[in-house]
Amino acid sequence: MEQVNKFSGHAIRATNVVKVFGDKAALKGVDLAIEPGEMVVLLGLSGSGKSTFLRHVDGLETPTSGTLNVLDQDLTTLSGSQMRKLRAKVGFVFQQFELVPSLSALENVLTGALSTLRGPRLGLATYPRRLRVKALETLDQVGLLELAYERADTLSGGQQQRVAIARALMQEPEILLADEPVASLDPESSRIVMSLIREIARERNLTVLCSLHQVDLALSWADRIIGLREGAVVLDTPTAGLGRAEVMEIYGKVAVDTQGHSAASAAPATAVAEPQRAAALAYSGAANS
Repeated sequence: MEQVNKFSGHAIRATNVVKVFGDKAALKGVDLAIEPGEMVVLLGLSGSGKSTFLRHVDGLETPTSGTLNVLDQDLTTLSGSQMRKLRAKVGFVFQQFELVPSLSALENVLTGALSTLRGPRLGLATYPRRLRVKALETLDQVGLLELAYERADTLSGGQQQRVAIARALMQEPEILLADEPVASLDPESSRIVMSLIREIARERNLTVLCSLHQVDLALSWADRIIGLREGAVVLDTPTAGLGRAEVMEIYGKVAVDTQGHSAASAAPATAVAEPQRAAALAYSGAANS
């Protein structure tokens, strides 16, 4: 199912975006533009500003200064209802899956459609049949149709992340954000999940912005790498023809100093990496309101 983009400009355009928490700057004058259909990795150490920037793109945070346009809309000018409409076009896959453990894989996927429904839902039967069918088709697309009625907490980590991807796809997004989607997975599950995201994104013509800290994975997966260090863009280049040594020379050499300490360790963790769960709960509440 190929998706036709309905906007005319950049999918995402950040202009001198600054975010300050207290007296600490989490983003420092970020300038970047991402085109429709691009698959872009935000590469950086923990505390580099990757998650903070993703939350800005989804409207979970607002810039202290600067402008951020998503799908031709300036996020700093949107009302609450306008933001909810825009957020419905932006899917989000979190590092810790953020599934409801006691619900089946199918019902977790169906929660991705809550923004299109009125009132709360309790149980599969309370969702329209067309959405139940669509959710089953989406689970089939991520290879989990046979596990549709299994509780989420009985699934492996890789399977849970695929359920989370299916949940995001239920929104029929134009942009898919993924915040360290394989950080808690083993190498084989990581490969499956990243390949799946790429395959589905190509099929649906999605714009994907994914944060990672693994250089090799970023090189093998992305169309383009944007490197962040302590909230600033330090690298922005296509991956075509780019080698690991070049990335490490330009960007990776700052990762570890001669004593084995993170060169970015001075960046305040509390300022740049609020808990994933808090972000997920905020997202869920906004989508369902």
